[in-house]
Amino acid sequence: MKKLKITFNSPVVLGFIFISLAVLILGILTMGKSNELLFMTYHSSLANPLTYVRFFTHVLGHGGWGHYIGNASYILLLGPMLEEKYGSKRILWVILITAVVTGVVNYVLFWNVALCGASGVVFAFILLTSFTSFKNGEIPLTFILVAIVFIGQQVYEGVFLQDDISNLSHILGGVVGAVVGYRLNKK
Repeated sequence: MKKLKITFNSPVVLGFIFISLAVLILGILTMGKSNELLFMTYHSSLANPLTYVRFFTHVLGHGGWGHYIGNASYILLLGPMLEEKYGSKRILWVILITAVVTGVVNYVLFWNVALCGASGVVFAFILLTSFTSFKNGEIPLTFILVAIVFIGQQVYEGVFLQDDISNLSHILGGVVGAVVGYRLNKK
């Protein structure tokens, strides 16, 4: 009988999850100070170099275990399949593009709102996943339904609910995933 072994099958996704876990633990140990310094984007001086770093690193920070587990579950569910299909480099680019888009838009539009978490990356992965069976000249019904359900929910919640969730970063993440999915699959 062949021995079973554990494989590191999705280096970018697993690296992202483990780094996010370390950032969460550091945030708990520092009572949120590390998140404030490095893993949360908010309106700060453009003369401060950390402002630019936080445009990328805010996706690693989370507000608590529930926030982390919710995002990590989706990323671990969708990410390995996406990384296998598109490659590690492209998935890393999806994460980085989503981070900078959501970070910059939050900085420009919401001066008094801090943003942290990988929810934008989750929505990018969700929309990117719906393109896995895309063929040139066709729009998958799954993409249309996913866009209606997930993006529609975010628009509804953004208009009618007052909570601490950045629905715009979810929508922007979905847009990044849809654009990347279309561009990668139109060949």
